[in-house]
Amino acid sequence: MTETTPNKPFVLKRFIPLIIFALLVVMLAVGLTLNPRLVPSPFIGKPVPEFELPLLNQAGTFTHEDLKGRVTLLNVWASWCFACRQEHEMITQLSRSGLRVVGFNYKDKAEDAISWLSQLGDPYEVIVQDLDGRVAIDWGVYGAPETFLIDKQGIIRHKVIGPVSDPKKLKALMEALEQLQSMES
Repeated sequence: MTETTPNKPFVLKRFIPLIIFALLVVMLAVGLTLNPRLVPSPFIGKPVPEFELPLLNQAGTFTHEDLKGRVTLLNVWASWCFACRQEHEMITQLSRSGLRVVGFNYKDKAEDAISWLSQLGDPYEVIVQDLDGRVAIDWGVYGAPETFLIDKQGIIRHKVIGPVSDPKKLKALMEALEQLQSMES
């Protein structure tokens, strides 16, 4: 009488699909716990991308060079953006506090943007218009609102994805602004 031993490689082959499935479930579960809005920007600490865009409500253009010389908050917004409406009062308050705020109108019709500003107020020193969103891609923008804190040398120091009116995001922005101002004093 011969003793049969189970074929170990055969048994292992039967469980490979189950093991792969289990690994995929674990990866999905971990991925679902992450907040996509907390993805760190690769642009922090780097110069603003080169660009030249037309101004929204006046003749002329605005370039990356125009962002140098003063600490600036560049706010990406659009009239069709609900969250932009939510944060608009906070953007206005930041502008009134003396912070230079530049508007970056994203994939918007000029007449809609101008109407939106006439209804809600215009807190921006100047507004650039990116009709097709190509320059926004260079900035790493994937939606509105997004806000960038830029130092006097034109270096991006902080980025907010979503409305700055969110208390946690506002706190982080204000801390970054205070740190920047203390470094530049």
